[in-house]
Amino acid sequence: MIARHGADAARLYSLFAAPPDRDLDWQDTGIEGVQRFLAKVYRFVALTPVVRGTYAPDYAVDDLPSALRKVLRKLHQTIRKISEDFKGRWHFNTSVAALMEFLNECNAAQESFSGNGNAAAPAAFRAEIQRKFVLLLAPFAPYLAHELWEILGEKGSLLRAPWPKYDPALAKEEELEIPVQVNGRLRSLIVVPADATEELVVERALADKKVKAAIAGKKIVNKIYVAGKLVNIVVN
Repeated sequence: MIARHGADAARLYSLFAAPPDRDLDWQDTGIEGVQRFLAKVYRFVALTPVVRGTYAPDYAVDDLPSALRKVLRKLHQTIRKISEDFKGRWHFNTSVAALMEFLNECNAAQESFSGNGNAAAPAAFRAEIQRKFVLLLAPFAPYLAHELWEILGEKGSLLRAPWPKYDPALAKEEELEIPVQVNGRLRSLIVVPADATEELVVERALADKKVKAAIAGKKIVNKIYVAGKLVNIVVN
C-alpha cells in the first residue's frame, strides 16, 4: 500500500476509516479516495503558495467578502474540532473528516482566493489559511505537510511550530438550520440567525409553507423550542 499509494495516504486512510477502538475493514477504493484528497491539498497550497516575506502580515476580517468569511469561520471551527478530538477522544476519523470539509469550503471559495480586484483574498488571509491548514494536516500526513511547509518558505521546523488556536467568536455559526416538527414528525427545515430569539424562530417555523400545510385546519396546542436544536408544533 505504501509503495502504491504513499506513506501519507496509507496512514491517513488507517486513521480515517475507523476509530481506534473498532476493526478496520480495509478497502482499496477508500485509500484511493484519500490519495485524491491529498492531491487536492497539494494543489491548493503548492500551486499558489503565499511565501513568507512576500505579504503584509495583517488584514481586516470585516473587509472580507462573505465567501472568505465562511472560510475563516470554517478554519476556526476545524481547529476547535481537531483540538477537542485530541483531548482524550482519539477519534482521528472525525478529525480527518473535518479537514476534508474545510478543504471543500476553501475550494468553494476558490474564485475569491484567486480573483482580481476587491473580490481577491488578501495575501495575508491566504497565508494564514495555508499555514494553519498545513499545521492541522501535519499529525495525519506528516510527509506532505513538511513538503508544503517548505514550499511556503518556512525555515523553522514544522515539528516545533505552535499548534494553531481558534477564536470562539470566529468559530461561532452565523446561521443555524433548525428542524421543524409537527406532533413530533419532521416537516421542514428553517434557517435562522445564530442569535435568533425563541419568538423569531417559532415565527419563522409557523410561516414555513410546509409547516402551514401540515397544521392547516388544526388547533395549535403547544409550541416547543429546544434552543438551537428544533421546534415542535403540537396540534390536534
